Amino acid sequence: MLKHVGRMVNNQRRVVVAYKVVPGEPENCIVVTTENLAAEEHDTLMKLVESASGQEAEDLATAMARTPLPDGSNMLARFHTTGKMVKVATNAVQMVPNRNTSILLSELNEAIAQQKGVTVADLAAGTTAKPTAEVVATSEAANIEVPAPTVDSVLTDEQIAAKFRSDADRLSKEAAALRRQAEELVPTKKTTTKKTTASA
Repeated sequence: MLKHVGRMVNNQRRVVVAYKVVPGEPENCIVVTTENLAAEEHDTLMKLVESASGQEAEDLATAMARTPLPDGSNMLARFHTTGKMVKVATNAVQMVPNRNTSILLSELNEAIAQQKGVTVADLAAGTTAKPTAEVVATSEAANIEVPAPTVDSVLTDEQIAAKFRSDADRLSKEAAALRRQAEELVPTKKTTTKKTTASA
């Protein structure tokens, strides 16, 4: 099973899903169309997808933000500024974790949200504090075409910043929970160390 990989429903173009949900737009996601990448960019992205850090990431963009491309530039920033990241409807993307399995990203998001007891919009916000509107697939979303990368279709700096903040909050909460679990298993032993002074 391989996370983050999929294809467009209408034309079977292969994509890598960077963000399963866009903040404030639970019916949309951000994908990287792999055929638009240079060979070295494609290879680096796929190695990241297949890596432990890529598979452990809830959204691949979190790992992309920590990954350099062969020219030394940051993968997430470079793909963003060069129009390689495209916003599309979640029901236009089919996730393909293996050859025998496929599921619409919209359905996967709903399943993940239901499992966590939140709404799909909360997956983007990273919080369960506020109830959000029910997700409705529009006819326009159902018939969406993959646009050629344009400035309008690229994730904005505000959206990236919002996602980074929500990722940071989520990771902080996970870290605190892991620390609590560790303390319950084996409480930290406080040791006192005696300072020794060397004689002159």
